[in-house]
Amino acid sequence: MLDPVRYEWRGPFHNQEVNTLHAEAFEHRLFDDDWNDRLSRLSLGWVTARDDAGLVGFVNIIWDGLGHAFVEDTIVAVRVRRQGVGVGLIDAARESSAAAGCEWLHVDFEDHLKSFYFDACGFRSTNAGLIKLR
Repeated sequence: MLDPVRYEWRGPFHNQEVNTLHAEAFEHRLFDDDWNDRLSRLSLGWVTARDDAGLVGFVNIIWDGLGHAFVEDTIVAVRVRRQGVGVGLIDAARESSAAAGCEWLHVDFEDHLKSFYFDACGFRSTNAGLIKLR
C-alpha cells in the first residue's frame, strides 16, 4: 500500500530537496538554487506534496498580482508518478489561487503533457504566443 500523500499550500521545504526533485524531474544536473528566496519574492504560492519518505511533488504558482496565476515547475518524484500526485498538486494550486482572488490559472507545457493538463487536470486549449529569447 502506498503512503498517503499530504498536500500543503505554501508548505515548508528545504532548498536542497526542491533542487534534488527538480533535477530528477527535468533530468538536469543538481543546482544550488535558493527556492525560498525566489518564491518569497515572486510567487503567489506553491504546493508541496509529501509522503512518509519526504517531498514527492512540488508546483510553483506565480501571478500578476491581480487575477491571473501561472503554473510553473510542476514536479513529481519518479517513484510516485502516475499515481495522482501531479493532479493533486494542480487541484490544490487551483483551489488556493481561486481563494487568493485569481480568476484565471494559466499553464504552458510540452506536447507530451497534453493529456495530463487537459484530460486529468481540466485545462482547456487557448491561443497563446511565445518568443524564444535565448
